[in-house]
Amino acid sequence: MISGNKNDKVSVIEKIGYGLGDTASNIVFQTVMLLLAYFYTDIFGISAAAMGTLFLSVRILDAVTDPLMGAVCDRTNTRWGKFRPYIFLLSVPFAVICVVTFTTPQFSPAGKLIYAYITYSLLMIIYTAINIPYCALGGVITSDSQERVSLNSYRFVLATAGGVIVASCTLPLVRLLGQGNEQKGYQLAMTVFGVFAVVMFLACFFLTKERVFAVSEKKTGILTDIRLIFSNDQWLLIAVLTFMLLISLVLRGSCAAYYIKWYAGRPDLITAFLTTGMVASMIGAAFAASLTRRMPKSKVYILIQISIALVSACMFFVGPANLALIFILFFIVQFFVQMGSPILWAMMADCVEYGELKTGRRVTGLVFSGALFTLKLGMALGGAILGWLLAYFGYQEKADMQTEEAIRGIVLIFTLIPAIGHILVIGIVSRYKLTDDKCRQIRIELENRRVDTHQDI
Repeated sequence: MISGNKNDKVSVIEKIGYGLGDTASNIVFQTVMLLLAYFYTDIFGISAAAMGTLFLSVRILDAVTDPLMGAVCDRTNTRWGKFRPYIFLLSVPFAVICVVTFTTPQFSPAGKLIYAYITYSLLMIIYTAINIPYCALGGVITSDSQERVSLNSYRFVLATAGGVIVASCTLPLVRLLGQGNEQKGYQLAMTVFGVFAVVMFLACFFLTKERVFAVSEKKTGILTDIRLIFSNDQWLLIAVLTFMLLISLVLRGSCAAYYIKWYAGRPDLITAFLTTGMVASMIGAAFAASLTRRMPKSKVYILIQISIALVSACMFFVGPANLALIFILFFIVQFFVQMGSPILWAMMADCVEYGELKTGRRVTGLVFSGALFTLKLGMALGGAILGWLLAYFGYQEKADMQTEEAIRGIVLIFTLIPAIGHILVIGIVSRYKLTDDKCRQIRIELENRRVDTHQDI
């Protein structure tokens, strides 16, 4: 691994360039988190239970595509690096499949469900193929642990800027472009977002550079590399944490539109509510770097999870008429949620060097593909649990009214159930041991190995 001051510091322009890649990725991530469940049940026209099963079933693909894409990246060598070429090559296919997924065909109910399975599967495959290289890129721009937090802070500020665009502009665009036809409106709105995503991905490609390389490029098989990441105890810890966290985030995020529409009785405020959460997330991401300069990453992350759990629990007791307090508490929750994201991904990047020191093999692509797999598995299970719980509580798709039982279920899904998940995350992250000092020691040891390797040649 190459290290040193010239590789540790990253310019503001490059940090912005890297962050623009996640602005583009969030065109999909946030529409899936915030609106896809609502789109499938209330616009596209499939049942909540079928939607939940769909979200979970497609994850079977990730068990193959995620490690395969990570291994392919690790074996890629071009003049542009290992990871950046995929961002360039897959930007247009990414945009196209986004539009196709949010297109409603005039099929029978069974035909629609088949269409949803095919298009959602393709969406997740292309998301994997572009997002694994993108996430791994953050681990090779710099080797400095604190700079990685800063880099990921820029990333998540700009990622949530993409979320703000999705939350604030989707429904107005649907109304404007659909002219009363919501199905057409969603298709055209995603076309606009797709073009925007391509531009952002290209900016990411041209403004970033890969600088951190392996001490040695030992030739190993894909199965050997997969065994290596499972021997990395810190990676396993972060992977489990990511899985658990995403279940909670998806339950809250995907339920937000249902909550404000049915519990607060204000469907006209869905856009304002989702936008409030995205703005809070954008602000929260900007604070992560300053906090981790004062305290260890794991301690900051624990405090963040405690705050989220407490505020989420408080929201359970807020009445539907108290809109101001609902908006304020949701703002606070989302502020802390995104404050934790740069820290989580910086910890994941640190696991790469930790694994390299233990095994002698740097598998950046597989480390991040494994993380993304657990993230998407958590997303899928969260989406499935949402659909199953809505069905359990008697939610009726495309209905003018919901029962008290269904509305009570929506409140639980939005508040107390995610709070439990954040409490479980605290117990996991308390075992994380890669402090900044430990990471510096690892980099020094890897640098010494690099020097010894070059002297032997």
